Amino acid sequence: MKVALACDHRGYECKRKLIPILRGAGHEVTDFGCSDASPSDYPDYAIPAAKAVTRGEVEVAILIDSSGIGMSVVANKLRGVRAAVVHDEVMARVARDANHCNVLCLGIDLSAQDQMVKIVETFLATPFSEGRHARRIEKINQLERELFGE
Repeated sequence: MKVALACDHRGYECKRKLIPILRGAGHEVTDFGCSDASPSDYPDYAIPAAKAVTRGEVEVAILIDSSGIGMSVVANKLRGVRAAVVHDEVMARVARDANHCNVLCLGIDLSAQDQMVKIVETFLATPFSEGRHARRIEKINQLERELFGE
């Protein structure tokens, strides 16, 4: 799977640890920064990673900051992005299975790094179940068409 990975300074160490795990699992990872633990602004990294999702350059993005909330707010501004802040494996499964989320937002202050690895693995391994959920996703897509045009 093609995966965009981005963080602010708070998520930098977690991102560094995730890259070899993702690549070792066979995923193609594009790192959108940040490049060190110096203070940075999450929109500077969330925007290009989420844009890669909207352009179809990657299938999913994983965004990491202190709570996951800031990254989620930014990512959800883009057409075609369905970003979820996830704190456990159950939420990761539901985000993909029922809500067809394509952006995973993690908060370094809210989950241990070992737990985050499990969350990421679950998110990436869970397919969209479609069925009754497809109708709901289509309603979201219709709203985006109304707001942003075809």
